[in-house]
This record gives sequence, structure tokens and C-alpha cells, in this order.
Amino acid sequence: MSADASSAELRLRTELELRGIPFEVQLRPAPLLRGRADLLFPEHRLAVYVDGCFWHGCPRHSRRVGRSGRYWSEAQAQAWARDAQIDLDLARAGWRSLRLWEHETPRGSADRVQEALADRQPFQHGR
Repeated sequence: MSADASSAELRLRTELELRGIPFEVQLRPAPLLRGRADLLFPEHRLAVYVDGCFWHGCPRHSRRVGRSGRYWSEAQAQAWARDAQIDLDLARAGWRSLRLWEHETPRGSADRVQEALADRQPFQHGR
């Protein structure tokens, strides 16, 4: 497992492995797309991101930082804009993105991944 993976991501990976759901880790969904997905399901064209509550603006847990607040607000705004651009780029390339929060339970996150996989048949190359 990747050394820089969050504990929430590692718990999700474990839950998916227990369910026998294969996935790739830390890969670009398409060569020209910026960034790597935390989990990738190429045959379903699904990229999964386990987002940290602070950086990615979780409505339940993200909060303004008092001291150096302007710096952190600008950094968060850049992260949110980057997330939105990645999601848009994925959609344009025929991929879907699924964003999960770090506070979600591994079971709940794995359920959401399974639902997303069930919503779309595997991609048929050349058809």
C-alpha cells in the first residue's frame, strides 16, 4: 500500500479487498488527466478520491482557522477548485469520479463504491 495513503483510504482498501472487489491504486485515470486517483476501477471508468475533511471542505467538519486564516482559506479554495477541475476533466474524458469523506466509515464508503460500480457496466474497449 502507498506510504502516503490516508488511514481512511487504507481502511477502505481493506474493506474492498474483503469484499473481493479489485481496484488499482494511485494511477492516472487517463494519460492526459492531471493527478492520480486514490482508487481506480478502469473497466468501469470510475475514479475514487478519499478527501480529507479540512482540505476539501467537508460540510460537517471543515472549519475556518483563526490564526493564519487567510492563508488557509486561500489554500482550501485552491484545493476545491482543483477538485472541481479534476471532476470536470474526468467527465469530459468519459470517466466518473466518486468523492468520499475521510470521516465516512469503511463499510459506508465501500457500499458507495459498490453502488457506483453497479450503476455502470464495464467499459468494452473497441465497441
